Amino acid sequence: MSDPANKRAHYDGPVTERERWRNDTGNQRIYPLRQVTPTTLDQLREIVGEAESEGIAVRAVGSGHSWSDVALTDGILVRPDGLTEWLELDRTLLRAEHRDPGEDAEVTLVQVQAGMKIAELNANLQARGLALPNMGGFDGQTVAGVVSTSTHGSGIAFGPLSDLVRSLEIVAAKGAVYRIESSDGITDAAAYRARHPDRQLVQDDDWFDAAVVGVGCMGLIYSLILAVRPLFYVREKRCLSTWSRVRDELAQGSASPVLAEYAHYELLFNPYPRKDGEIECLITTREPVSPSEYRHDHRRSRSLLMELAARFPLTPILIDLAIRLWPQISPFLISRALKALVNPDYVNISYRVFNIGAANYLPAYSAEIGVPIDEGDLHLKAVEKIVDVAAERRRLGGVYHSCGISLRFVKATRSCLSMMEGHDTMMIELIMSKHTIGGYELLNAHEQALYELHGRPHWGQVNTLTGSHGLIQKMYPRYGDWQRIHEQLNASGVFDSPFSKRVGFSSATFDG
Repeated sequence: MSDPANKRAHYDGPVTERERWRNDTGNQRIYPLRQVTPTTLDQLREIVGEAESEGIAVRAVGSGHSWSDVALTDGILVRPDGLTEWLELDRTLLRAEHRDPGEDAEVTLVQVQAGMKIAELNANLQARGLALPNMGGFDGQTVAGVVSTSTHGSGIAFGPLSDLVRSLEIVAAKGAVYRIESSDGITDAAAYRARHPDRQLVQDDDWFDAAVVGVGCMGLIYSLILAVRPLFYVREKRCLSTWSRVRDELAQGSASPVLAEYAHYELLFNPYPRKDGEIECLITTREPVSPSEYRHDHRRSRSLLMELAARFPLTPILIDLAIRLWPQISPFLISRALKALVNPDYVNISYRVFNIGAANYLPAYSAEIGVPIDEGDLHLKAVEKIVDVAAERRRLGGVYHSCGISLRFVKATRSCLSMMEGHDTMMIELIMSKHTIGGYELLNAHEQALYELHGRPHWGQVNTLTGSHGLIQKMYPRYGDWQRIHEQLNASGVFDSPFSKRVGFSSATFDG
């Protein structure tokens, strides 16, 4: 009888068995068969072969900042810690027009391993005089994690971070290695095949549009080539307003002057009206500035008091305790938080400004729903629907939002399973303090209500999507394209997971 251990791949990093893995907030946890930390492409191939030979699943996890079950597996869990390197891009494999960008190029290509965190990517880019064109409000996720779930920033001229990808190297079923690009991809096909005859270069729009937002279901990502820009600086301003005023400013959707005026524009609002009926909003605008403006501007930080308070260990404990004992004070606390976040001027390196700062230190979870802003006034109705649902749940069960609600604006993308596929989108983030009583109940109510307005939930945040009644097909017109590529890259089903079964990506058979 053969020893099962002989089938196991060899790893440079640690291997643990039946050890608990949990996400950052602790609302998702699992005890996988094994947790492994590969460091090379060949080790990823061995892991897939091992899983297939033993008839178990394998799934790569990021840094644990997804609040949905997207990263869970009951098989082999691949940790990102061993794949965090900056890779020197082999320009001899690129098409001629991409080999030498020049010192003044507006776009530069860089290659990194999938497990590098956004914070580390930013540091590496800054050291080379480069920067991401845009990013989300947090920098603790892995590069593969933000790309695979279509994470985003705010700015109607910018798509999700997956739009920065120019090439994706992934280990699929049977240990096959694919380099996947769009039809006009950056790689010289003849040069690549001569150098790597054991790998497959696929330059096809359908393949690329499917694989780049693969939600962990296409394979194990090894590396990504990203398009970045020269280092730049940003000025941020935060001011208070009201929804009645902001509504008028956003009435034209993607063509709204306020979205065109600022490179980056977002809102945070209190879903509970004041006594005069107005909804309070915090408007955040961000604009690139010249290096000389940065050097001569003394406002290099946001509110020091807010930042220190958020980092103080007792702060989240006291907030949670207050909300649990007296949930009815939540509207007041949200109002005070909006006022405390007002800041007339903050200038710094771009990635430090895009990072929202203090709020990231408070334990929380959220759902996020994207609503089209180029289909009439659906995005405006969405805000009013949220206010109505919040009032209804307060009346029915004394359930309250414990945080403000964020609105961000993102350009349409081609990626098949991106929330922004096919149309410019207003992303609505519904944030809850970790111990909010009835928080999941309230998020579910919002999710269901926003489906009526063509809402699509963020894969990495709390959602209740299922594969029933053709729901995913209705949400995503190109789901068929995505599933066709998925069936090829996951031909053995080795990348199936509780998540993929819940939403219907994985199929099962029953012979009766």
